[in-house]
Amino acid sequence: MRLKTHICKRTSVNNNIDYRLQSSASQRSASGNKEKANKEKANITPLSCVDWSSNEEIYFVSDDHQIYKWSANTRDSVEVAKLPDDFIPTDLHWLLLGGRSSGGGKGSDTLLICSNDGRFIILNKSARVERNISAHSAAISTGRWSPDGAGLLTAGEDGVIKIWSRSGMLRSTVLQSDEPISCARWAPNSTSIVFSQGCYMSIKPLAANSKLTRWRAHDGLVLSLSWSTHSNIIASGGEDFRFKIWDTQGANLFTSSTEEYAITSVCFNSEKDVLVVGSFNMLKLCSSAGWSYSSCRFSEPTVGSFYTMSWSTDGTQVACGTSTGNLVVGYIVERQLISRNLKATTTGRKTINLQDITNGSSDVLDFPERVINFGLGYGHLIVATSNQLHIYNEKYINTPIIIDGRTDVRVIEVGKKFFMVLDATSIWVYTYSGRLHLNPRYPGLQAQVPLLTARAVTLGLDVLAIRDNSDNTVIHIFDLVPGASRQYEPHSLRAKTQIAEISACRAGTLDDQYVVLIDNNRELYITESRNLNGAGGGGAAAGGAGNAERGLNGRNSNCGEIYKIGTQLTTVMWASETNILVGVHDTCYSIWYCPGEGAADPTLIALTTLTIDATEFGKNITLESFEDAIVTFRCAGALLPVNVNIYCEILHRTLMEGQWQQALRICRLAQNGNLWATLAAIATRKNQLQISEEAYSAALQIDKVSYLQYIKELSSASAEQMAENSLMLGRLIEAETILLHNKKFPEAVALCLRMHNWRRALEVAQKHEPELLDKVLEKRRRYLKALQRDEWDSVFLPLLDKESDDN
Repeated sequence: MRLKTHICKRTSVNNNIDYRLQSSASQRSASGNKEKANKEKANITPLSCVDWSSNEEIYFVSDDHQIYKWSANTRDSVEVAKLPDDFIPTDLHWLLLGGRSSGGGKGSDTLLICSNDGRFIILNKSARVERNISAHSAAISTGRWSPDGAGLLTAGEDGVIKIWSRSGMLRSTVLQSDEPISCARWAPNSTSIVFSQGCYMSIKPLAANSKLTRWRAHDGLVLSLSWSTHSNIIASGGEDFRFKIWDTQGANLFTSSTEEYAITSVCFNSEKDVLVVGSFNMLKLCSSAGWSYSSCRFSEPTVGSFYTMSWSTDGTQVACGTSTGNLVVGYIVERQLISRNLKATTTGRKTINLQDITNGSSDVLDFPERVINFGLGYGHLIVATSNQLHIYNEKYINTPIIIDGRTDVRVIEVGKKFFMVLDATSIWVYTYSGRLHLNPRYPGLQAQVPLLTARAVTLGLDVLAIRDNSDNTVIHIFDLVPGASRQYEPHSLRAKTQIAEISACRAGTLDDQYVVLIDNNRELYITESRNLNGAGGGGAAAGGAGNAERGLNGRNSNCGEIYKIGTQLTTVMWASETNILVGVHDTCYSIWYCPGEGAADPTLIALTTLTIDATEFGKNITLESFEDAIVTFRCAGALLPVNVNIYCEILHRTLMEGQWQQALRICRLAQNGNLWATLAAIATRKNQLQISEEAYSAALQIDKVSYLQYIKELSSASAEQMAENSLMLGRLIEAETILLHNKKFPEAVALCLRMHNWRRALEVAQKHEPELLDKVLEKRRRYLKALQRDEWDSVFLPLLDKESDDN
């Protein structure tokens, strides 16, 4: 991946100098035009204010007081307005009403420009000044609209940060200090501000009585900051010739090597996982982990230091202003995706090269509009241009299916049956024939779409899960099975803490679908995504009617059970064809061979999880792909393929087809503890007790073998047997639901008593079988007598008092 760049002049396009990375022959201007351009450039003031008003238009302004608009279509600049002579701009930012991607070629609405005398002005799209406000006693170093568009911040060299409403009314003064503030940026959720003073950086939450986090970031002045919407990390550039990446607690994640000159600007791409870094005559495209994709050095012509940078709303182009007054525009090329035998590479703004690695064939795909995004997988290539979607099948590459009307596509996720698109207006799920399968809706989604990222939306085999941006503890799950009720009425799942990332499994059967969550504490949880109201697995008969009984322990009736299966995870990924999960820690990675069926039992999770040291890979490991039995990691730009246990991959495929005897033969051949435990968990879930008993015996789980022998004595396929089966896997609510749905009330009460869930036992008895109250109270008395304690539970005290009065 690299940037192609060209330098735009403020005069007509004929004077433009086109400079392309690693290609001296690409300078199309004649030498006479070049000398003329250099003479003109000597009289141009530094360009320190640049921003995109749409995907095709850039506004910029410098000390000459002129506001210019550059168009990508004409490659020319026109004067839009003239500022007052005493107004010298220091920062410029467009407010894109409707979200980050509302530009889409339509233009935007409100422009904020700050000056070096402490004023800022707000202009409408007609360049008319709506507000002219004296905000600071010294120069304003930063003026930024909030990501949610509710207000703006100004930070000045007087050491003050203020927040204003969109109409220019002062809301609050966030900070007052004696040190000048050189740069400030909003958090992606608009709840915090990061700013720099000298060589220090600070994060100030906007909540009342919140504490300031401050740390020494560089050995020189911090010149530039950027807060990533995609990864929620912070980049900084300083006079010590380095750029660094930090987490939101101030911990250093990456420190670059020393460059030749000071790092004058850094800017994260809001749609892709990349960072652009500017220095003197140098532009570098980096991963958000810090390592470099490519560098572009400008020696002829000289452009000077990059003062400001801004990505377009679709995340494909970057505009840069330099100290010599040049406007430099770059766009990403050579972005590459690989899936099995296919490799897709962008070779230009409107071309993709699709290769078949196995036979060496290659096709160049030309598009009428600029390529915004693309996805590859399961034998299909999905390409999003400015206004269309192109669906390619590897077998019929010359006859794509074209869908019109999709603008600013930010996320494409390719699944086995469907593919999902997140664009400027909504989320869309299509079949590979081009038919719209689902356009999900829930309260507040329309306002949240501009702030959704790939970490907040996931497409599984038959489900679509979306994290609610207004409440980060809630996930909305849509069923993609045709005719399912949840296709239009999603079920909501609530976690205890805020969720950072979600991922749905991409394979399995209809009854074995799971979603994993990573919360803000980096802990990993898993839950069923389809059987939220039923018992799942062997208890499928205990479906809908059991919903009323799911209030156990104060749980929401819409929620399934959430189990913790890992800690300190940075990212996870499901296998493409099986329900095997891989996750990355700081210095190692883990493989969960059976994360779903064994989730409720810590013993099973331990037996089916393999953790492998990865210090030899280096730091900042990310997951690139997980196809079949090969996991591909990326570290410092290198791709590192690693094999998982091939026998476990084959075992999962065999079990999905219901071939239990074949699965036994695989385990007997491999003689691996992970395989036996995986087979045991899945067989127990599917009520294959004979196979489960042999598997647990081979895994040396003697207690479970004894319990299985007890279960086998119960009536085959009875509610009692299915409930005990679920109980063995640790699924207490599932076991209780099975019994209640089948009207086995005495057994349900006995189950609660066995688990010492006294309140639930009392609740079930009072609701369904009042004659069982005496049994519950008798068990409670024996329990208290064994503990030698008096009754303390407020629920049982009135019942005991009433019983005493009756006696």
